Amino acid sequence: MTSNTNDASTRFASNWIGGVRIREGVEKESIDPATYNAIGSYRDNGLAAARSAVKAAKRAFKETRWAHDASLRAKVLEQLASAFERNREKLLDVLSLENGKVKGEAAFELDMVPSKLRYSAATALVESGRTVKPSPGAISMILRQPMGVAAVIAPWNSPVVLTIRSLAPALAAGCTTVIKLPGQVALTASVMADIMSEATDLPPGVINLFFESGSEGSAYLVETPDVPVVSFTGSTRTGRAISSTGAQHLKRFGMELGGKTPMIVFDDADVAAALPVLEKALTVFSGQFCMTGSRLLVQDAVYDEVRDGLAERLKAVKVGPAADPTSDMGPLIDRANVDRVERVVLDAIASGARAVVRGGPIKEGPLATGAFFMPALLEVVENQLPIIQQETFGPVLTLQRFSNEAEAVQLANDNEYGLAASVWTRDLDRSLRVAQAIDAGSIWINDWAKVYDSTEEGGFKQSGLGRLNGLAALEDFQEYKHIALNPGLA
Repeated sequence: MTSNTNDASTRFASNWIGGVRIREGVEKESIDPATYNAIGSYRDNGLAAARSAVKAAKRAFKETRWAHDASLRAKVLEQLASAFERNREKLLDVLSLENGKVKGEAAFELDMVPSKLRYSAATALVESGRTVKPSPGAISMILRQPMGVAAVIAPWNSPVVLTIRSLAPALAAGCTTVIKLPGQVALTASVMADIMSEATDLPPGVINLFFESGSEGSAYLVETPDVPVVSFTGSTRTGRAISSTGAQHLKRFGMELGGKTPMIVFDDADVAAALPVLEKALTVFSGQFCMTGSRLLVQDAVYDEVRDGLAERLKAVKVGPAADPTSDMGPLIDRANVDRVERVVLDAIASGARAVVRGGPIKEGPLATGAFFMPALLEVVENQLPIIQQETFGPVLTLQRFSNEAEAVQLANDNEYGLAASVWTRDLDRSLRVAQAIDAGSIWINDWAKVYDSTEEGGFKQSGLGRLNGLAALEDFQEYKHIALNPGLA
């Protein structure tokens, strides 16, 4: 690994706990995945940081007005939204550098943040209970109260928006919070902490943030009884593991897990309009996205047209660093993931898949030192191949043929995941029939990845528990309390 001393000497990531910057632990380098140059450093001390963060959050929940003052929560969420807007360019630079996203995609991620915070500011003020008269002379009050300390465990692929997507409703509900992010995005996390510290009315300890290269801190958040609710975004395998661990304390889990998004193209679809969207569905965030369009199902009559047109587009994708404004797609997060995705492709080809566009690691030229992977398109006949059934988390698209609507739905649903799907047809009745028949939490008609702050998002089957965005997001972080009175009748 080479060092870029100008960058590295000016960037040092710190945890933020109890309103104070913490720099303790083993020093490690932060890298640019496009070059593998060092761009800064961070201290890795996950377990100790997690323990301190939980103590600070627990103290803030008990000793401040936060859990009891909805107006304060709404004000702080508005302040956070404004702070992220003010610091957009600063955060954009570090996110694209450390995460590898091309600038347009990094901006796409960041520009979703302020509105999520403002939406949650509004939900903080929504009536949080009700009164009923269950029998003559009896009155019952139903209150919704925050659960306590909420852990937000977010991944490296979209660290800013996926953190805020869980953090905002947790704060609106009245919880205090501990955020854990991976070491791969420590610099980005540290800048996020700087930004959040600008919320002038935020009580110390309501938001705590730490990062780690391993999982000791995360494990503590899942194991300790002092954290009753965990909002986790990550793989299904990890989701299952932490659910099992947290079950001994009957923890509340909200989870958005893996996905294997099918994109179904019927023979009456507008193919010319679909092709650029299908391309982006694969290459946005370099395929490192839970909603990546990774399975393409195409009806017989337009199969060749879609295959050839998409192959041409994928071959033309310009892979390069975020620093190059002409780059269409950035690197993967690190070389280990390049090797992992390449093994997935090799295994699929060995099992009978045909490479329409081989793609793969860039091994020559100026990009060879980085974690770059060219997009791949594989024709597959057997639906039970691992590349169909398992999440790839990289720019690899499988292509399958179907003859009729029933077969399309059967293929789409023959998978343990159910996060999202995309349906392409000009037949309105068909679009709604298929959307209802697919086992997934989000269905897009003639489009892909449309997510709104006011609409619930989450998965069916092994793609998650609970919902984020929309009013349902509060449900993960609140308890219902019934208070019964019996004043009698006048």
